[in-house]
Amino acid sequence: QVQLVESGGGLVQTGGSLRLSCAASGSSFATYTMSWYRQTPGKQRELVAAVTGGGSTNYADSVKSRFSISRDNVKNTVYLQMNSLKPEDTGVYFCHAKWLFYTYWGQGTQVTVSS
Repeated sequence: QVQLVESGGGLVQTGGSLRLSCAASGSSFATYTMSWYRQTPGKQRELVAAVTGGGSTNYADSVKSRFSISRDNVKNTVYLQMNSLKPEDTGVYFCHAKWLFYTYWGQGTQVTVSS
């Protein structure tokens, strides 16, 4: 069983930055692919960024060159550095962990970008 706790959300102006953190409990964190998803009202949850246990990353086209995902396997934490934020980045950001058929979600953290 893995528990995920997100933090770092908040209100920021257009062009600003935020760093989200997701702390994971449990063992074998390094084996999990860790991802950030976001959800806005009326839309499906969408993948923002992911990092594998080996460190490979991928990003949604809408956030490439602005967002950066990283992980610290000693601290069992994954981060999402968000720069040059836009109003369309507003949403609830969820941390996700996946390994084989095991999948876990955090409770989400709100990010609001004002214009």
